[in-house]
Amino acid sequence: MSGEQSQVKGTVLVVDDDESVRRGLYWALNSDFRVLEASSRSDAVDLLKLEKIDVVVSDLHLPPHEDDISEGLAIIQAARSTHPPVQAVVITGTSSKHAARDAVKHGAYGYFEKPLDANEVRHIISQAARMRRLEVENARLRDELLNSRGFSHLIGGSQSLEKIIKHARAVAATSATILITGENGTGKEMLARAIHEESPRAGASFVAVSCAALPESLIESELFGHEKGSFTSATQTRKGRFELADGGTLFLDELADLSPTVQVKLLRVLQERSFERVGGTKTMSVDIRLIAASNRDLEQEVEAGRFRRDLFYRLNVVPLVLPPLRTRPEDIPVLAAHFVAKAAAKYLRSNLELEPVLIDALQEYEWPGNVRQLENLIERLVVLTSGARLGLEFLPEQMLRLLPDANAADETTLEGGVAALKRRMILRALQSEGSKVAAAKRLGISRSYLHRLISEFDL
Repeated sequence: MSGEQSQVKGTVLVVDDDESVRRGLYWALNSDFRVLEASSRSDAVDLLKLEKIDVVVSDLHLPPHEDDISEGLAIIQAARSTHPPVQAVVITGTSSKHAARDAVKHGAYGYFEKPLDANEVRHIISQAARMRRLEVENARLRDELLNSRGFSHLIGGSQSLEKIIKHARAVAATSATILITGENGTGKEMLARAIHEESPRAGASFVAVSCAALPESLIESELFGHEKGSFTSATQTRKGRFELADGGTLFLDELADLSPTVQVKLLRVLQERSFERVGGTKTMSVDIRLIAASNRDLEQEVEAGRFRRDLFYRLNVVPLVLPPLRTRPEDIPVLAAHFVAKAAAKYLRSNLELEPVLIDALQEYEWPGNVRQLENLIERLVVLTSGARLGLEFLPEQMLRLLPDANAADETTLEGGVAALKRRMILRALQSEGSKVAAAKRLGISRSYLHRLISEFDL
């Protein structure tokens, strides 16, 4: 049986073999929820498969095993095994609270006791339904993040980024060697992966290697593999990254850290597409697309004698230079929003918003760590902020100290960029909102903290 309403918060399935209990819950919940009823576990499981249910309310003691709680626990398990999990609330008598606590340990959201209190029932079910909505939204966000491929990973609309993406799209369909340069944190590996996913090699492996992370004594073995017994710890034959990437794409990051010896071997692979494993004599041939990356200017490394000129020309067939984040502040709002959604999915949060004043602060910062630093900061704010709006309250002072001063007048009256930024933002909020309460809300800080700042800056 069901009660259809014009505006409902979701669907609740009531499971109890006592019709009077089902009727009581129906009338308690019918004004806010669509209510379905079942008298047994089998009926409940069938409805879970057929209907879009948000919360299951079930008695723990159901036939044919009324002497234990196995039937009730089975319903909880069935509810929680859906994707996303359906919330479950159990009904218990005052003499069996321990059974209800066991049910919570098995995944139930909560429980209430007989005789039923309508207000308590509505409150608990509303909270469980709200948790269900959060889980559904977070599952959607996770799916979006997991299913996005290719250049959709690269967030932003600035001219400099669009130009790079345009060139990357043009070369993705080919097997041309690509050299990506840019500061740390600009997303070189993400761009390389996007090129691979948009290429005819997308069905094969994308193998990433950080040359800086590998000790010089092992890098040849890691790249080219080794034969059993070729050195002390070589207890078995091992394929290198070139072989693992055969048919796909090999991404070599921090290429400037390669030793001169490995540079020579890499040059040969690029010229002949063949190599020998360490300790081996058999020539191996591979079909790979090479994408190299460096956070250093390789032309300068060549002039300094630290990088082979002939290898540089072999790598620099299609150069792509990723711009630092500080040169494209117009991309920061959309990047920040993307990272909020990503962190919200990770930490089971929902409906989070960025305060305009926070966006202002993010756009004024220099971002020495680029996009990676921005993502880490947004995750920090999501973790620390208890409310739905992310503001300035947990913005690190260390970051604020590096902000450029907006004007000389601020700098002469206040101690550097931190105070200057805070003062500008407080004034802007007070002027635009017209009250301290509204200004505090806009800034994402408490009223008491705002009062302290007003006093500090003599506003």
